Amino acid sequence: MVKKETMTVSQAMQEMHDFVSLLEPEQAEELRANITLQNFKKNTVVYDYGDVPQYMYCLLRGKAKVVRQGIGMRPQIVRAMKPVDYFGYRAYFAHENYVTVGSTIEDSLICLIPMPLIEHWMQTNVVLSNFFVHLLSVFLGDSDQRLVTLTQKHIRGRLADSLLFLHQNYGFMENTRCLNVGFSREDLASLSNMTTSNAIRTLRNFADEGLIEIDGRQISLLDLNTLEYISKSGE
Repeated sequence: MVKKETMTVSQAMQEMHDFVSLLEPEQAEELRANITLQNFKKNTVVYDYGDVPQYMYCLLRGKAKVVRQGIGMRPQIVRAMKPVDYFGYRAYFAHENYVTVGSTIEDSLICLIPMPLIEHWMQTNVVLSNFFVHLLSVFLGDSDQRLVTLTQKHIRGRLADSLLFLHQNYGFMENTRCLNVGFSREDLASLSNMTTSNAIRTLRNFADEGLIEIDGRQISLLDLNTLEYISKSGE
């Protein structure tokens, strides 16, 4: 039985202060009346390929990812999210159906905000419009960097980069060197643009070299400096 996260609308709005603070008072009241809080179990699809975008999603608790299919339906993780990250809005602004899948990595609480309402606010709220310009610009910059990583680095460089990305995004469990996320080997391979067998073999090599320690899905990063060197050198 999955324990559901509970949160009031007021608490959710406090969590989303960076977004809510940009709204006019009447817009904030409209938001309060129209948002939905929804619990999603681990490995649950939030939105799927071809769906018509209706909401901006805000991850309040848990972890989530955005995946795009490549050649031969091979999945590629393009975003890994933590609280409080916003996702699912790009397709609406692009006037297209979703070309990605948003799903949870673990049990999560997500806030759903109707995109037509956001679009209406943006017509008169320049500050809010700039908020989305900033979000999309940061995302584009990150995508450019990931493109270089996934196309120019060798397998070891790509995997080291992914491990460092997970550390930067999720940190360590308290008083440990263990990543605070349980990525499957398939997900780690997808994030690194390699086959699962290559990811497993390279992880084993890193462990043999004393760079990491593996315990099931849990990975501890023992030598960040060397992992950073491998990532930067691409080898």
